[in-house]
Amino acid sequence: MEKARPLWANPLQFVFACISYAVGLGNVWRFPYLCQMYGGGSFLVPYFVMLVVEGMPLLYLELTVGQRMRQGSIGAWRTISPYLGGVGLASVVVSFFLSTYYNIINAWAFWYLFHSFQDPLPWSVCPLNGNRTGYDEECEKASSTQYFWYRKTLNISPSIQDSGGVQWEQALCLLLAWLVVYLCILRGTESTGKVVYFTALLPYCVLIIYLVRGLTLHGATNGLAYMFTPKLEQLANPKAWINAATQIFFSLGLGFGSLIAFASYNQPSTNCQQHAIIVSLINSSTSIFASVVTFSIYGFKATFNYESCLNKVILLLTNSFDLEDGFLTTSNLEQVKGYLASAFPGKYSEVLPQIRNCSLESELATAVQGTGLSFIVYTEAIKNMAASQLWSVLYFFMLLMLGIGSMLGNTAAILTPLTDSKVISSHLPKEAISGLVCLVNCVIGLVFTMEAGNYWFDIFNDYAATLPLLLIVLVEIVAVCYVFGLRRFESDLKAMTGRTLNWYWKAMWAGVSPLLIISLFVFYLSDYILTGTLQYQAWDASQGQLVTKDYPLYVLAIIGLLVASSTMCIPLVALGTFIVRRLKRGDTPPVA
Repeated sequence: MEKARPLWANPLQFVFACISYAVGLGNVWRFPYLCQMYGGGSFLVPYFVMLVVEGMPLLYLELTVGQRMRQGSIGAWRTISPYLGGVGLASVVVSFFLSTYYNIINAWAFWYLFHSFQDPLPWSVCPLNGNRTGYDEECEKASSTQYFWYRKTLNISPSIQDSGGVQWEQALCLLLAWLVVYLCILRGTESTGKVVYFTALLPYCVLIIYLVRGLTLHGATNGLAYMFTPKLEQLANPKAWINAATQIFFSLGLGFGSLIAFASYNQPSTNCQQHAIIVSLINSSTSIFASVVTFSIYGFKATFNYESCLNKVILLLTNSFDLEDGFLTTSNLEQVKGYLASAFPGKYSEVLPQIRNCSLESELATAVQGTGLSFIVYTEAIKNMAASQLWSVLYFFMLLMLGIGSMLGNTAAILTPLTDSKVISSHLPKEAISGLVCLVNCVIGLVFTMEAGNYWFDIFNDYAATLPLLLIVLVEIVAVCYVFGLRRFESDLKAMTGRTLNWYWKAMWAGVSPLLIISLFVFYLSDYILTGTLQYQAWDASQGQLVTKDYPLYVLAIIGLLVASSTMCIPLVALGTFIVRRLKRGDTPPVA
């Protein structure tokens, strides 16, 4: 059976597959946001502490389990104990949910990529209204980039209750995204192993090009200074440490079963300890590298907006007080404002409500993450660059590579247990199993192309994985250390790779990492309870901005089902296994 199992062509393919999976959109749009929120350079302290005590040990654990058991997540945990099959099943369910909504990001990236070839870029200016007498009212109240995202891309409804119809353009982009994923996973490791060279390396090429361009932009230094200036008081903020641990946890893709699936195609003697260290360090270095690129562009955007604000104030004062052109500049603006306020108090008080408060610091402090960073903030910066079409094409091509690379891991977590199953693989070829998984995901994913689709995307993104993954990884550590036995696992590892397990890995697995995960689990659980009624951000077209609304009861029930559908696999499978084994022994438990 082991001889028949497919293998990576070489160890480099495996490393590239792990990097392509781990280095994803979170490195580009989540890590920079956390740096911005929690003290700039000082956030790196809790981040690297969590990498050492949580990230690397848990990554190494999953790789060794996959390589030792040589099966997907369900089979691997069932081999450790028949009662633990639910752990693998829970991983598959979470990966299924993730695949369903994650690929809509690739669909949006395709949509923006196709529109990047237009001149001017369609999000650079507001469209005319129906009478062609002025600009669209919603766009004027928001901005051209927000209008293109919320109205042209999502055609978003005012609330989650107003589902609306499927947007056929987005549906076609989603179909294309799933077709690309299917072609990449068609032949298993044979095709995936070739694709990962591109999905792992090309984003770095684009990031390097963007870094060179970003550093030459006016105001880039303002953004970099903001990022690297440490705010040491944030080290005393427990949320900084909690978010650092969470970022490490989800960025490496722990608990999904993808790493176990990838490692199961390794040669048994592969040095997975070395690979765990390499992948985790490259993943973290990429986050910092992407942040430098992001903050250089963020600095350009903030400086551009700040100077535009100052120029509007200068124009307003010059026209209102009949000042000579060129007399009022950014350097003497505050001084002249003081003079005008004292010399012409009546007239100045009339103009005062129109004078905007321009602040570079407040522009830099505007924290945005997720789709808002990629599809609004970045596009805002790109539209003001020279040769904006080129930079737009490069950026959305990079997003696609990152997204598709992560999707290869997500789908592997689902497909490997299915192809390992003799019942399924004896009736269906690998290509058919892959096709059916992609088709089912694509059909369910059409929900996210509806007018209320973005609200459902946020629900899946916020609730489908967070708590379930923490529980899954906690059970994984307990299973290896206290069910399978740490000494037994250590001897198996030595027999497999010829290397002994040092004190660092044992201390992290047996004590530090599980305690940290329990702390995170308690924090998130209490946070959900203390928050009360869960809320979401809805787009109000009349105001041109987001407004906060409460989730209706049926949506809260669906959120509960999302969380329960994966977590309940663990106890239910264990209970089912117990009952079946008792029945097989003929020792049926008495019915009350």
